[in-house]
Amino acid sequence: MSTVASTLGLWNIAAESPQARAVVNPDGTEIGYGELAAKANTYARGLRTLGLETGDAIVVLQPNGDELLAAYFAAIQSGLYVVVVNWHLVGPEVAYILADSGAKAFLAHERFAEVAVAAADEAGLRPEARFAVGEVPGFRRIEELGSGEGDGRPADRTAGSPMLYTSGTTGRPKGVRRPLTGADPDQVPAASTWFFGIYGLTPFDGHVHLCGSPLYHTAVLNFVAISLQLGHPAVLMDRWDPAEMLRLIERYRVTHSHMVPTQFRRLLALPEEVRTQYDLSSLRNMIHGAAPCPLEVKRRMLDWWGPVVTEYYAATEGGGTVISGEDWLRKPGSVGTAWPGSTIKVLDDEGVELPPGEVGTVYMKMGDSKFEYHKDKAKTEKARVGDLFTLGDVGHLDEDGYLFLHDRKADLIISGGVNIYPAEIEGELVMHPKVADVAVFGVPHADWGEEIKAVVQPAPGVEPGDALTEDLLGYAKGRLAKFKLPKSVDYVTELPRDPNGKLYKRKLRDPYWTTHDRAI
Repeated sequence: MSTVASTLGLWNIAAESPQARAVVNPDGTEIGYGELAAKANTYARGLRTLGLETGDAIVVLQPNGDELLAAYFAAIQSGLYVVVVNWHLVGPEVAYILADSGAKAFLAHERFAEVAVAAADEAGLRPEARFAVGEVPGFRRIEELGSGEGDGRPADRTAGSPMLYTSGTTGRPKGVRRPLTGADPDQVPAASTWFFGIYGLTPFDGHVHLCGSPLYHTAVLNFVAISLQLGHPAVLMDRWDPAEMLRLIERYRVTHSHMVPTQFRRLLALPEEVRTQYDLSSLRNMIHGAAPCPLEVKRRMLDWWGPVVTEYYAATEGGGTVISGEDWLRKPGSVGTAWPGSTIKVLDDEGVELPPGEVGTVYMKMGDSKFEYHKDKAKTEKARVGDLFTLGDVGHLDEDGYLFLHDRKADLIISGGVNIYPAEIEGELVMHPKVADVAVFGVPHADWGEEIKAVVQPAPGVEPGDALTEDLLGYAKGRLAKFKLPKSVDYVTELPRDPNGKLYKRKLRDPYWTTHDRAI
């Protein structure tokens, strides 16, 4: 085993270089590998004392910070499932996850006190299993978890796992619960080094990761956890700000990050003098996914940052594609080719594989990986064809195996028998200087079945109204075929997106269908 390989992993790095920087918190305070590992050990011992055993679950409701990461690694070395909850949820929604996951402990933060108390009470969680960073009524302070239990690692260490919940845009969220491996927590899974290897991110090598999105997001947590395991310090942001991100890149010589297209657009909107005042030469791979990226936005980011912008398409359930900046310029609009070991196929409604160029539903798998939606066998089976599964996306493969996504199958507009993909229309309208954000979907039409509706969030200082609608539709006429043009435009103050850029389109679309029957 090489010298580098022998030091991989949080606890190994902590033992060898305890003072090495591990985390830069949003307030600028820093914590070393030794301190992070010690805190994870203390919490793990505390959870064992509470009676938690291998296969049990904990729920964490906390903002970005070393406390959340300590809780995560406590579970990862204790054979526990850890659910990191979206802190935008309300009490009953968090209570559902507490109950559904079978959580035996709840680690919250005083910032979310009201939601935490309501959720714990509704879920009937025992008082002694409630802990909080700061003061939360009915919760014990986090400092009590594991205090007086001695030093060192917990007994019976075995690898735990994140238990990830789908976003719930089409109903109750479902947990993705993978079988525990029984592996040694000190051994970094080969899948982690393999996954970062896809992006050319090797262990140590001067890498620094910048986290600008909430850690409850699957990919964000995954990138930060693997970064720490591979010796890449993690710089955490609390509320993402474009200028602050550029400052942090220069200050900490950031090499890689995980981003979403909404952040690209806000970066590009900065004044030229702000965009050019920071030294970004440390960047090696800025990785984006989670939402479609308009072609013009991607081109402008590549012009600015160079070929370090990498795109992926993947699923919590496993599998995905990747495309480098150089390849994207050859295949604009593609989300790339399958990861090594991953399978990507496009199938028709009967489950028959389609040839290159033909549009169908995108299915994938990752090696022989298995998963199930927790307590939802029907959903698991509905998403599968054989050993492949789908997220419901529509797309095609070209002759070189590059995947092009068209839209979500549920978002497809069928007007007069013609299939129309809203993402294409959104990608054009969002580039209008008076548009801050846009969503396109189908609404009822007596003759055509559906017609195209655009809902626009105007740019700051822009007044919504007939004049803006005329401007936008005139702009669209020069960029889209007539049958793709919105028939009407409505305006909202802000579109319902989560901090990772995911659009909750159903919240916009459903009111237009309240008096109609439609399978959504």
